[in-house]
Amino acid sequence: QVQVMESGGGSVQAGGSLRLSCAASGFKYRQRCVGWFRQVPGKGREEVATIDGRGVTRYADSLKGRFTISIDSAKTLTYLQMNSLIPEDTAMYYCAARDQCLFGLSRWRDPGFFRAWGQGTQVTVSS
Repeated sequence: QVQVMESGGGSVQAGGSLRLSCAASGFKYRQRCVGWFRQVPGKGREEVATIDGRGVTRYADSLKGRFTISIDSAKTLTYLQMNSLIPEDTAMYYCAARDQCLFGLSRWRDPGFFRAWGQGTQVTVSS
């Protein structure tokens, strides 16, 4: 049974940092593909970053340098470190997972590419 669960959201002032965590389990292979997306009311889910089991990453161009995606050594948790947060980063953040990233297909930005989703964790950045 595939399960994805996020944690670590909250409220922070502009300029602050937050770290989100994602636990994805139930996949056939230990090395899975994990992506972070975010969504604000009235808009579609926007890609944030994706990482594969080898640690290869992809980022939304607008977030490079402020956000960092990583996996722990046991490959059980995926993290999204968010620094220099701005009010525009306020959103529901979702973790998603699938077996392989297949970066060559360039579909990591597509929410429909991912097999399983968490329920989301709210991030609120105040000015």
